[in-house]
Amino acid sequence: MSHEHQIHEDLYGTYKLVSVARTVLATGEVITLSREEGFITYGKDGRMMVIMVRGERPKPGSVTETTDEQRAMLHRLMVAYAGTYKFDGKTMEHHIDISWNEVWTGTTQCRDGKKDGDRLIYTTHPEHNPLDGVMSVTTLVWEKLK
Repeated sequence: MSHEHQIHEDLYGTYKLVSVARTVLATGEVITLSREEGFITYGKDGRMMVIMVRGERPKPGSVTETTDEQRAMLHRLMVAYAGTYKFDGKTMEHHIDISWNEVWTGTTQCRDGKKDGDRLIYTTHPEHNPLDGVMSVTTLVWEKLK
């Protein structure tokens, strides 16, 4: 079995988000985000899907009672996309075919990554945070579901 094939065999499955920490580049401040939830799945067919929600999300009374303000907030407080992936043991590439935000559709999102037992640890490259626009690096830890 090739090294790359072994990396993928160990990767397949669904992972739950267990922690998110954001480092603000200008100040070095580390912000631990405690209300983040999500799942990411890697398939043997080379496809992946992820959904993450964060913070205090509004819960409308019903679908028909949802206001435009609530819809906008629900959109702002989530990330969801699907596509293909490539992982070499150090870098994870997500090639995005469909996304909650059309800005990402058709792009490749790269993360520094490592597998540590049942955990995946991803660190973003420096980017503007989607909530406040501040240049940051975010580290996400995912744990494989059994």
